[in-house]
Amino acid sequence: MTPTITAFEKSPDRGQGLARDTRVRWALEEAGQPYEVRLLSFGAMKEPAHRALHPFGQIPTYEEGDLVLFESGAIVLHIAQTHAGLLPEEANARARAITWMFAALNTVEAPIFELQNAKFAEGDKPWAAERLVLVKDRIGHRLGELSARLAGADWLDGAFSAGDLMMVSVLLRLKPSGLLDAFPNLAAYVARGEARPAYRRAFDAQLAVFKGAASSA
Repeated sequence: MTPTITAFEKSPDRGQGLARDTRVRWALEEAGQPYEVRLLSFGAMKEPAHRALHPFGQIPTYEEGDLVLFESGAIVLHIAQTHAGLLPEEANARARAITWMFAALNTVEAPIFELQNAKFAEGDKPWAAERLVLVKDRIGHRLGELSARLAGADWLDGAFSAGDLMMVSVLLRLKPSGLLDAFPNLAAYVARGEARPAYRRAFDAQLAVFKGAASSA
């Protein structure tokens, strides 16, 4: 059965691949699983029909028969567990790859998301400049720890896995800030992820949605 995912009709990232549906597209492309996309406006995301799929009115969602999932991490984990290629066969290595998925979302992405809040949602506050410094310091600390762990390896734990897919997806959100520049091995790690054919297909699919929306505006 071909799954259906939801994505922004007009992505706020302007086709840069930062919207969370890109992670799901990437996982599906790595798995060689065809999929369909249902595009949603910001208004439609808050309507009861979509909230029945995603109680918080966000994207992406994943529908496959009677199964409905939300949250990009949960969706990618499901794809990885039901298709070959994104999780190792050996039990301990498989568990470690899943651990890296959680680390990407819970430990690394949290301060990165705060950077966006500090810049855009709170940028007009009188304390915004001081908060921005603190947030960047927290991100730098996390990146330093991750850089030390990765060292000179290509991937986090042997071969590429869903853990790397999620970590690269999270780190990509930092590219516009320049914060990755201080950690050449992390910048190279992200570049390796971006160079994967499956990522390029996912990125191009999301970019095509933005270009289509822009041309019809």
